Amino acid sequence: MAGAIDEQRERYDEAARAARDGTASADPAALVEVRGLAVAAGNLIVQSGLTFDIRHGEVLVVMGPSGCGKSTLLRHLVGLERPVAGQVLLAGHDLHHGDADELAALRRRFGVMFQAGALWSSMSLGENVMFPMRLFTRLPAAERRRRARFKLALVGLDGGFDLMPAQLSGGMRKRAGLARALALDPELLYLDEPGSGLDPLNAARLDELILNLRHHLGTAVVLVTHENASIFAVADRALYLDPLAHTMTALGPPRDLLADGPAEVRAFLQRGVAA
Repeated sequence: MAGAIDEQRERYDEAARAARDGTASADPAALVEVRGLAVAAGNLIVQSGLTFDIRHGEVLVVMGPSGCGKSTLLRHLVGLERPVAGQVLLAGHDLHHGDADELAALRRRFGVMFQAGALWSSMSLGENVMFPMRLFTRLPAAERRRRARFKLALVGLDGGFDLMPAQLSGGMRKRAGLARALALDPELLYLDEPGSGLDPLNAARLDELILNLRHHLGTAVVLVTHENASIFAVADRALYLDPLAHTMTALGPPRDLLADGPAEVRAFLQRGVAA
């Protein structure tokens, strides 16, 4: 298995060199282009042959059964792990090749909300949201505070600036994590199972918030989830990762996939759908 991964990494390096030499081109209509991506967990290739775009201002859901590789794919899309093969191009630039400053500038163009919120427990909500601003901008302290209060209000946590993460409910922690992901005004948000562990009412509120962000800010959103209610509520398109074929087997509007998609995709989407 390790030999196969090394071989695919060689092909990845060749593709990356082609991109840098100008022999591979990006689609200017897409914000992100994923081309021939293969991702691994340890020495196990969990998904391969992934080719899709993330369009400006759309909500793209990555769906599939537990263990199919959704969160693993997300970690590769945000640059936390290097692909076994293929490319992730953000605005035409390879997210995994370049000098440190170039890659850091690219990654500041998107925000990430991890599954558990990943808030710093020793910081207040306001301090959590200001932290990326303090690291990556030269904004004065007063402006950082103003922007942090605005971001918290945007997600329904106005008045929560001085609260500590331990004082929050699960739904509030999710929204606080989203506020921090918005700290640098990204054009793209990656959200990992934002509704996981929430009751239906709070999950629906989070879905509504995601749609409002897309509508009012024009933010593109990639949402990793296995929750059907969220898929049908927010997705413009849905990408299905098959755990047996170890590749994507469907991409399109959820209602279209429910009506005409492959059998396993229709079965996945039919869970909980009212007759």
